[in-house]
Amino acid sequence: ILEQRRRLHAGEQGAAEDYVTAKFHLVDLAGSERAKRTGAVGNRFKESVAINSGLLALGNVISALGDPSKRGSHVPYRESKLTRLLQDSLGGNSRTVMVACVSSADGDFEETLNTLKYAHRARNIKNK
Repeated sequence: ILEQRRRLHAGEQGAAEDYVTAKFHLVDLAGSERAKRTGAVGNRFKESVAINSGLLALGNVISALGDPSKRGSHVPYRESKLTRLLQDSLGGNSRTVMVACVSSADGDFEETLNTLKYAHRARNIKNK
């Protein structure tokens, strides 16, 4: 996370100071880890469970923000550290870019399709 703050010119002496804040988040979501496919055990398995729960929470936030029928309803930002961290980027006054890495291999078809669906839901988010 990179954050920059810039003070705006104060009109009168003693008046409240205004700041413009810029944040830059670069997050690698690591991908949906299938324990059966990767053969993860022990600590690796626990890490993949944490990754999947974070991605699920992010998916719930993306659905709540991107689905027109759910607009105005509760957005579950507090479900994970990831969604809390990205709250301003997803639902705030910001510009957000999502890069989805996909594979053309036959064995990765299902994961590639899920990644593209996930990215498409994120694309539907419209902020004010």
